[in-house]
Amino acid sequence: MPDVKMTRGVGGSTAKAELAKLSDRLGHCQPVPVERFSERLDGLRARMKAAGIDAVWLNAGTNLTYYTGLRWRASERLVGALVTADGGLTYLGPAFETGTLEAFMTLTAPLAVWEEHESPYDLLAGLDGAAGRLGLDPTTPLVTAHAILAAHRGESADASDLILAARRTKDAEEIALMQATKDATLEVHAAAARILRAGMTTGEVTEFIHAAHKAVGAPGGSTFCIVLFGPDTAFPHGVANPKTLDEGDMVLIDTGCAIHGYQSDITRSYVFGEPTDRQREVWEAEKACQLAAFQAARPGIACSAVDAAARTEAERRGFGPGYTLPGIPHRTGHGIGLDIHEGPYLVGGDDTPLEAGMCFSNEPMICVPGEFGIRLEDHFYMTGTGPRWFTEPSKSIDDPFG
Repeated sequence: MPDVKMTRGVGGSTAKAELAKLSDRLGHCQPVPVERFSERLDGLRARMKAAGIDAVWLNAGTNLTYYTGLRWRASERLVGALVTADGGLTYLGPAFETGTLEAFMTLTAPLAVWEEHESPYDLLAGLDGAAGRLGLDPTTPLVTAHAILAAHRGESADASDLILAARRTKDAEEIALMQATKDATLEVHAAAARILRAGMTTGEVTEFIHAAHKAVGAPGGSTFCIVLFGPDTAFPHGVANPKTLDEGDMVLIDTGCAIHGYQSDITRSYVFGEPTDRQREVWEAEKACQLAAFQAARPGIACSAVDAAARTEAERRGFGPGYTLPGIPHRTGHGIGLDIHEGPYLVGGDDTPLEAGMCFSNEPMICVPGEFGIRLEDHFYMTGTGPRWFTEPSKSIDDPFG
């Protein structure tokens, strides 16, 4: 286990030593096979036909990646793909990006291009199959959607359900990729705990974690990283001016990385030094709420019931009720896959039934304003018989990594 107490006054060379220990954990992972994208498109087309939609626009972003394998970040320049119910697939993008777009294609298909002075929306409207009822990707920015529909001048529809239906559940290949990233991030967490020292800044820890994610094989390093000490930990997503690390501080680190686009997102909370009775009490309450949510997750029950289970346990221990502080200020969990946060959500009001293949964070954070906050975040995936952890939850406040 990473003995946090043994790290005082070390830092520096120890950080380098920790990085040297981290071997490439992700290099053996294989991307989603090409044939899977064709299968996903076939499923989308079947849903389109059932809904009476002739074509769907996939905007640059993770929906485009999920169905075609093409990774492209959305910007003011229109990039995406038109999928038609009759089997067509046409990419669209700026002419000057032709070589790059073609290099990033996983599924080969025609590329329609527009010059900088031309309207990409008119180009899209004129593509084969675009003249019928057009469904829009829910991630399409409003200004872009308006321009597409103005050029289309035909019937349109919200394609959210058609596009997102398949993404709610993950297949074995997707789960394997997320398992690899989560295993790697947990190892990075343990390494970060070993390099902590009094006076350390959150920026130093963040820099180490970014390098550590690269060391375990995530080319982009950390997808995100939140590091908080002491009273700052009561603010779920950080403060404007984070404090340096002192003896007795609660430490909260929330971070993740990506492998072939699939995300990890793990939080650990522990004390730098000897925990107080109060820190132990709240930490144990947090762990109990996380376990209550996990035990409530069963096939067929509503996502909202998982959130309710965590809040019931918190209230039983004197926190809340509901979102009242001290207590749990945010939802118990979120879906995860190509996006760090994606639906469905473990929160009141989301009554989506749990089913095999769904993947969730489990993080019913307890915040005590003016004192500290504790978030223990692990993820689980649903099987036909119940949930399974991607990573084992933190063992105890004294032995956070087991």
